[in-house]
Amino acid sequence: MHPPCDEGVIRACRGSDGPAPRKRLALAATVLGSSMAFIDGSVVNVALPAMRTALKADAGQVQWIVNAYLLLLGALVLIGGSAGDRYGRRRVFVIGVLLFAAASLGCALAPDAGWLIAARAVQGIAAALLVPASLAILGSTFDDTERGAAIGAWAGFASVTTAIGPVLGGWLVDHVSWRAIFLINIPLAVATVGLALAAVRESRDPEVEHLDWRGAILAASGLGAVTWGLTAAGQRGWTSPAVWAALAAGAALLAGFLVSQAREKHPMMPLALYRSRTFSGANLLTLALYFGLTGALFFLPYELIARHGYSAAAAGATLLPFSLIMGTLSGVSGKAADRFGARPMLTLGPILAGIGFGLLGAPWLGSGFWTGVLPGLLVVALGMTIAVAPLTNTVMSAVAASHAGVASGINNAVARIAGLLAVAVLGLIYFAPGPQGYPWVMGVSAVAAVGAGIVGWLMIAPKPSTTGQSAE
Repeated sequence: MHPPCDEGVIRACRGSDGPAPRKRLALAATVLGSSMAFIDGSVVNVALPAMRTALKADAGQVQWIVNAYLLLLGALVLIGGSAGDRYGRRRVFVIGVLLFAAASLGCALAPDAGWLIAARAVQGIAAALLVPASLAILGSTFDDTERGAAIGAWAGFASVTTAIGPVLGGWLVDHVSWRAIFLINIPLAVATVGLALAAVRESRDPEVEHLDWRGAILAASGLGAVTWGLTAAGQRGWTSPAVWAALAAGAALLAGFLVSQAREKHPMMPLALYRSRTFSGANLLTLALYFGLTGALFFLPYELIARHGYSAAAAGATLLPFSLIMGTLSGVSGKAADRFGARPMLTLGPILAGIGFGLLGAPWLGSGFWTGVLPGLLVVALGMTIAVAPLTNTVMSAVAASHAGVASGINNAVARIAGLLAVAVLGLIYFAPGPQGYPWVMGVSAVAAVGAGIVGWLMIAPKPSTTGQSAE
């Protein structure tokens, strides 16, 4: 795949680390690899009603089909970033892509909900390797003056490849089987590995001597216990001792994780990075924004299929404008952030997304796609387009280049953990008895996104006036 180069991408393709054709191919490899993980989330959301019927899954199992993936991705993406720095970013990226393809085949063959949940967990492990490695590869391939345009192109091209996922996945659910949606990943994996081996130079961080397995186990266990407690509360009720025991155990394990990070010589989440106000603010913004986004995009297709008579293909097609707008404008967003700074964009973008979530929760949702769904979706798309590329670049620019893998891992972990919490917490609202859950889900998502915009204004450093000065 040879993606087209506009002016910003051409600039990104010219640098000290190889000729422009090699850089374009390296960029294409990271786009395709990341798109496997991005496509998977949106496609599965469209297929959930069919999966629930075919596998006779209850509401808790439906949530775990998504949560198993997000849990392992969120908990292990930190150590996945460190693994790339330690053993080689290209090597870890390729391993992650191959494992993701194998797990996708396992999902397609799942005989029951338990098997599918387990295979989704393996997909999460694989994504924890390939997602941070893809951004770290960009960080090592493009220098500081090129990185903003490269990340903008990465976000844009990834959105374009992701755009066809829900549409194709919905068509497969309607006309073939929900199992076929997981087979989309196989040809993507083959193309990604070929490009990576041909065009990506190996890079690593010599300062990373070993991996923080204790931290990874504590994080995964703590997040798993909290997620189980929140999900089980919907079925067992808040008076259940098991629910409160799980939440207490999860909180204790996560506290132990923070203690271990303070004491570990080579932690997977170095707490010293949070001394940067910009880095801390960017991750807090990510937590709030992606809580709202994941909650909205998880429950919107489900609502359209279950309560408004949409087919899986039609529900998937409703997300197409979102992906197309991001694909078209993300490169522009990355270049605008380079020129004007990230702060105004990380204020305006999340607030616009919040307004869009509010529109999607309005009573006119059932009036049809053009008047009920599209207006809110366009506002969400514009807001996220404004925010995503500047947010990613802000996180990576707030730390030393040698910590690019760790920084991208932390930010991806925060985004996935936000999604994990959104599905668990908002699921309590949506699956509660009565028809009023969906508007409340969108209302909470809107509040979270607007809060992210406020964080952007208060905590992201303005663009420095002196060329080359880093915003801390």
